[in-house]
Amino acid sequence: MQITRFGGIAETPKVHGLSPEDLAARSRYMLLAMAAADQAWKQSGLDLSEADPYRYGTYLGASMADLEAYANAFQALFDEGPRAMPKLTAPAVLKNVPAGILASRHGCKGPNKAIVSACASGSHAIGDAAMLIRAGRADAMLAVSTEAPIFPATFAMFNALNALSTRNEAPESASRPFDLERDGFVLAEGAGAMVLESEAHAQERGAEILAELAGYGQTCDAYHIFRPDPTGAGAAACMRQALRDAEADPDDVGYINAHATGTPMGDRAEALAIQQVFPEAQPWVSSTKAILGHLAAAAGAVEAIVAALAVRYGVVPPQMNCDHPDPECAIRLAPAYKTEGRIDLALSNSFGFGGTNAVLAFRPYPR
Repeated sequence: MQITRFGGIAETPKVHGLSPEDLAARSRYMLLAMAAADQAWKQSGLDLSEADPYRYGTYLGASMADLEAYANAFQALFDEGPRAMPKLTAPAVLKNVPAGILASRHGCKGPNKAIVSACASGSHAIGDAAMLIRAGRADAMLAVSTEAPIFPATFAMFNALNALSTRNEAPESASRPFDLERDGFVLAEGAGAMVLESEAHAQERGAEILAELAGYGQTCDAYHIFRPDPTGAGAAACMRQALRDAEADPDDVGYINAHATGTPMGDRAEALAIQQVFPEAQPWVSSTKAILGHLAAAAGAVEAIVAALAVRYGVVPPQMNCDHPDPECAIRLAPAYKTEGRIDLALSNSFGFGGTNAVLAFRPYPR
């Protein structure tokens, strides 16, 4: 078995307002979430000083939490016994803790929970938050997803499944979605955050609306614990759900931000699903994982942001590192440069281990 020796490391997040004790108590994946949430909150211009805080909530997508904290805790337990357990192990490994931290930081006393659905966690956090707003249970929601999986055990775990690229001599070109020479995904860390709110609430406070979250789909392959259904049926059904929710037709879609991680099976299954949903229309398709790597639970939120900005600015993100497109992935791949043009609807696909699928649909909001 070949061993992967590289990954995508984010800049150390700068989080303001933390005491040295608080900073020491925050795991890296928490700090990434806090930094992303701070940026989104500031951009939104939300001010809860005179609002009902119970009308504002926080949903967090997470998957692996702090694996280093787990490892240190187990090592202390095995070497020295239970009295040696680090004091802050529990908050480091409980995946809902960052959701509570973000709620406290921004004053959101409404719905609050962590969503764990592997690589679809971020998209589920956004979609489920939007459903709460639609149901009238919240005026606005902070949806965040985060992951900091750069740790030896994580690489060993995915290497055991032959899921990671082992292109150790050329890491900058190792993430190759849809390319015939792809050999697995590139593990990376990061976080993404969105502030979602009802149109009426946003208009009332004069907010700058970046895009409309028009549709949401969620299905399960019910096929295998880590392999996608090779027919693409579950992914296709999820995209169709998002289109129905958006009251849109396949012809309306101008761009798809594919989940495509660079694994042979996953890319082909998604390409087949796209062919099923778009047998005639040919939307542009690209996977930003070629640039960012696979952010695991954080991928859905970051890629949703890419899709939302694509419709806002009329720009199709490029498909990089695809020098020899796999003929079994017969879809309209975006070129390796910026393509401009109006996009009436964009889909953001997220498919995770366990067969869980989530698709978000974005359309431009009039400016």
